Amino acid sequence: MKLFASRYLLLAAFSLLLGACQSTPPAATETPDARAAAVAQLEQNLASSELATAEDQLAALQAQSPNDPTLVQYQRQLAEAYLQRSQIVLQKGDVNAAATALSRARALMPKAPALTGGVNNAIVNARKAELDKAEAALMAAEAKAQAKVIDPSAPSTTVALNVTDIAKLRRQMDAIAADVVNYQCDVSIQAPRTEDYPWLATLLTKRVKKLDSDFELNLEKQILRNVPAQMVLSPRKP
Repeated sequence: MKLFASRYLLLAAFSLLLGACQSTPPAATETPDARAAAVAQLEQNLASSELATAEDQLAALQAQSPNDPTLVQYQRQLAEAYLQRSQIVLQKGDVNAAATALSRARALMPKAPALTGGVNNAIVNARKAELDKAEAALMAAEAKAQAKVIDPSAPSTTVALNVTDIAKLRRQMDAIAADVVNYQCDVSIQAPRTEDYPWLATLLTKRVKKLDSDFELNLEKQILRNVPAQMVLSPRKP
C-alpha cells in the first residue's frame, strides 16, 4: 500500500511539472520577415541621412546577431556617411558639428584611422583659425577699452575740444596725450582762429613729453574758420 501511494505521488508530481513546462510560452525569436524589415528600414535611414536613427538600428541588429558578417558593410556605410557629413558641415564653417560627426565615424571605424585623418587635420586647422580670430578680436576689444578718446581700429578719431571750460579742457588734454603716446598718434589741430593753435599745441606737447620725453610728436596746424576747435588723432601704421 505504501509503495502504491509513493508511486501515485510521484506520478502526480511529474504530471504537474509536465503541465508547467507545457504552459510556459516559448522564447520569442526574431522571424526572417522582421529582420528583413529592420534591415530595409536601416537602408532607408542611411539613404535619407537619418544617421543617428540608422546607428541605433544597426546597434540593435548587431546585438541580435553579433556574428553576422553582412552587418559590417552597413557599419562601414554609416561611418562613411558620418565622415561625409563632417566634411560638408566643416565647409559651412560649423567646426563643432564637424568634430561631432567625425567622432562618430571614428567610433564606427576604429581600425581605419587613415580614412578620417584628412578631415581631422582640416578640423584642427579650422579650430586654430577660429582661436586666432577670437584672440585678435579680444585684443582689439581690450585695446579699444583701454583707449581714452580714440577708436584704435579706426584710421583716425576726431575729438571736439571744450575750450570754454579750462578745467575740462585740461582733463581732455590728459586723455588725448595718453592716447597719442600709447597708440603712436599723429595729431592735426584744427581751430577757427590762428591764435588758438599755439596754446592748444603747448597744452598737448607738455603732457606728451611728461608721459614720454622721447616721443616724437607730429603736429599739423589747420585753420578752419567754420570748424570749432578740435584735434584729429591718427594712429601710425606699423
